[in-house]
Formats: sequence, C-alpha cells, structure tokens
Amino acid sequence: MTEERTTSPREPQEDQRVPLAMKIQKLTVSERIKLALIGNKEARTLLMQDPNRAVQMAVLENPKITSSEIVGFANSRNISDEALRKIAENREWSKLYPVRLALVKNPKTPVGIALKLVSTLILQDLKILAKSKSVSSVIVQAARRQLERAQK
Repeated sequence: MTEERTTSPREPQEDQRVPLAMKIQKLTVSERIKLALIGNKEARTLLMQDPNRAVQMAVLENPKITSSEIVGFANSRNISDEALRKIAENREWSKLYPVRLALVKNPKTPVGIALKLVSTLILQDLKILAKSKSVSSVIVQAARRQLERAQK
C-alpha cells in the first residue's frame, strides 16, 4: 500500500513535465517577451536564440542576467546585431574584458563597434585576431595596426 501511494502521485507529474523549449515554442511573442523579462537562466538562454529581435532585446532587460550569460550571448552567432549593439553600449558589460573580446570576435557585431573595441584588447588576443579568418578584414587590419603600434 505504501508503495502505491509513493509511485502513483509521481507518474502524473512526470507526464506533466514538458521541456521548457517545447513550452516556449507554444507561447505568443508577447508571452515570450514577458518570460524574457522575468525568466530564469534556462529561459533566457533559450529565448536569446529566438528569431524575434524584440524577444532578444527583452532578455537583455532582465534584471537577473549575469555577466557570464552576457559573455555567452556576445559569443553567439545566433544573436541579432541589434542585441550585440545593446551589449556594447551597456557600460557595465563593456567594462568586462571577455565581453569586449567576444564582441570583436563575433562577425555579426557592427564593424564600427568592433573597431572601437580592438584598441582595448591585449597583445595576445590581437595576435590571434590579426590572423583570424572568421572576422571582417577591417578588424584584422585594425588588429595588425594595433600590434605595430604596441611593438614600436
């Protein structure tokens, strides 16, 4: 009898457990925006991959967002250029070296923003950037110029 009581309540709960990604797919845009503003880390990560820019921008407004999440978003190729611009414009986030580096390395970052950030990078990262094929040639040239200045 005791076994029946402990196993039977668990079975319906397991059926009710639907992955968050599945729940998010069923939400309307306004519901996804609301979730982006108040959701947990898993929800923010999933919603940052949403094709709707408004949802991505709402994720960046979430007060619970951490700096490590911002670094991950700045590294992401699935993020809109608008969201990358917002990350770069936020002083608190752009103070962080990993965020600046991720923005420069991300080919979706607007070139003007990436160019400004190249001058803030350390020599080791500039050397890698100067040889990189994944970023714009303008950024590669800027990294090379910065290296030349540092070596003089």
